[in-house]
Amino acid sequence: MKLQSLRLIINSVRKFINMGAYTRLWNMTKKLHAVDIASLMDHLIFREKIILFKVLNEKEKRKAAEVISELEPQDAAEILKELPVEQIASCFHLTPSDDVPPVLQYLPEELRDSVLAKMGEKPSEEIKGLLHYEEETAGRIMSQDFYALNQNTNVSDAITAMQLEGEVESAFYLYVVDDENHLVGVVSIRQLLFARPNSKLKDIMNTDLITVNTKTDQEEVARKVADYNLVAIPVLDKENNLLGVVTVDDVIDVLDQEATEDIYKMVSLDTSDRIQDTPFKSIKKRLPFLLFSLLTASLSPFVVNYFKATIEQAVTLAVFMPLVAALGGISGNQTIALMVREIATGQTDWLSSRKALAKEIIVGLGNGIFIGFVIAFISYFLIGNIYIGIILGGAIIINLFVAASLGTLIPLLLRLLHLDPALGSVNLLTMCTDTIGILSFLGLGTLFLNYIS
Repeated sequence: MKLQSLRLIINSVRKFINMGAYTRLWNMTKKLHAVDIASLMDHLIFREKIILFKVLNEKEKRKAAEVISELEPQDAAEILKELPVEQIASCFHLTPSDDVPPVLQYLPEELRDSVLAKMGEKPSEEIKGLLHYEEETAGRIMSQDFYALNQNTNVSDAITAMQLEGEVESAFYLYVVDDENHLVGVVSIRQLLFARPNSKLKDIMNTDLITVNTKTDQEEVARKVADYNLVAIPVLDKENNLLGVVTVDDVIDVLDQEATEDIYKMVSLDTSDRIQDTPFKSIKKRLPFLLFSLLTASLSPFVVNYFKATIEQAVTLAVFMPLVAALGGISGNQTIALMVREIATGQTDWLSSRKALAKEIIVGLGNGIFIGFVIAFISYFLIGNIYIGIILGGAIIINLFVAASLGTLIPLLLRLLHLDPALGSVNLLTMCTDTIGILSFLGLGTLFLNYIS
């Protein structure tokens, strides 16, 4: 939806809500796609979200369920908390089973149990089965709605069976299993339609399978789907039994979610923070990260204080300290951004990091030498003291070398410790580059103090 159109709709929706004109509100939103309604809700305050969703749920329950699937799970849960248990259960009945667990986990335990009890035995057990798997794994995001038939079934019977089964979420492939439900092959729907009616599935199936297991991380699932150009990937257990499939629409959601998480974590921001949150909520979410940043940034003032005598004799040094620290931070952040991406896409790990480390060190030294000479020349031109330029240039070379080295090693070390490489990398790097940059600058200043004081 274009931004201009979205703004017009937002203003109209707010106007109808304030007027209590819910019929007009429904007439405006009923033709919108569920994705557009979810995007619209991101710009409304909580009270407006609740009213809009209740109107949707009253007029067209299926569209309301589609909106729940498109919303962030935490946002969807906040809305559903305001509905009676019966309406939540009814909404989940119309929602794809793999989209329900992420929302359920944000509901209070008592409410969650009540909703599952209202849903009936079959859908409830299916959702409980998905909740059994760990978050952000293939088991949690897989769909159990797919076509699977025995390998001895012929093509004609397979098509009839699929027609009787009706439409399923994963209507891209027909999965072929043996008598023990072990996955042995896959047939595309296109291939099935053009095969001879009396051919058996085992004669036309593709046995070169790309699969994942229930514990596979969702990022790895997304990577396989992208690498092999799949529209769905089967999920197996330890015994090679077919349990479900992860479809490409879920993969797109995973990629979007992981990218958002990495961006938020790299700037020390809670992934649930929203611009529509109240100031108190945002303060509560951001303050812990700021306190951690305060802790990591508190080392450089001690370094400055240690060289207080040097600064008192050569005040000019204080002018250039922020420049040294800033260049180190920027250079290090560039390296971290590259490393986080490489780790996320599976291109780099601790064992294969030597080439990356060597390359980034060369880049850091190259940039440091070039920028160091430029800054040294400019400082000499402005101040007229060549030693200030030598000190400044030397400190920048040292700090960019450190930034490149630590920008490579910190994400790898966090990954080795089974932590998210994006989490805390920037803060740790800033602490190091600020401290080492100022230490090298003022340390060189102390060595050359007689020439600059």
